[in-house]
Amino acid sequence: MPARIAESIGDNLLEKAAGTREFLQFFGEAIRQMFLFSRQSQVATLVLMRQILFTGFEALTLISLIAAAIGGIIIIEGHLMLGDFGSGQLLYVILVTVIVRELSSLLVAFIIIARSGTAISTELGNMVVNHEIEALQSIGISPISYLVVPRVFGVVAAMFTLTIYFTVAGLLGGWAVSYFFFPIGLEDFFFRLLNELAVVDIFSSFTKSIVFGFAVGTIACYQGMKVAFATTEVPQRTIKSVVQSLTWVIILDILITMVFYVL
Repeated sequence: MPARIAESIGDNLLEKAAGTREFLQFFGEAIRQMFLFSRQSQVATLVLMRQILFTGFEALTLISLIAAAIGGIIIIEGHLMLGDFGSGQLLYVILVTVIVRELSSLLVAFIIIARSGTAISTELGNMVVNHEIEALQSIGISPISYLVVPRVFGVVAAMFTLTIYFTVAGLLGGWAVSYFFFPIGLEDFFFRLLNELAVVDIFSSFTKSIVFGFAVGTIACYQGMKVAFATTEVPQRTIKSVVQSLTWVIILDILITMVFYVL
């Protein structure tokens, strides 16, 4: 029995190592093709624009609702705990720390994983099943160049833009709710907020959005392309895409936060 357990563990480790090697090869090829993207035809550019439209523009309503709600909840909870919460600088410190540093990029990443990550994995998986990937390869077109790179770029561009939008909407939501407790003008609110906002906070948020975008886009494309020839594999790969994307976004969030604020 111990020998079987050890053999099972060994096989599992070998399988994970092989999977990691395949992903790194896929990631390396994707990076190489990214530098050649400007040479691609209008087909790849069209895929890029459609990805930005779906991932970014079509998610604005959901992003607005969640961002405004988060900003308002922070003010309400702060006011319940501290009666003069809205009258002091603590309000602006918490808004910068919670929304700008963390939640803007993190929640946008979660939303994009749920919407666009699943859609990309499913779409590419179905293309594999329908032999569309083979058709591209048969005429000498790289699937990574025409299918993966535009989608990754689209996810990165959309996540970067949505992170900025989420930040502004969240802060406006916080101001709107705080106005009911401690009336303060919008200009005065943002002036005090900017006093607590450091350049490192902005760079941290931007860096996270770009890194998260690359991670989510690449993982979603990789899992979609890993589908073999059965339609039953498509939802399985989509689930793996979500789990891996969430895991890596959290890990990368911790690492980037440590780089900017701890080290």
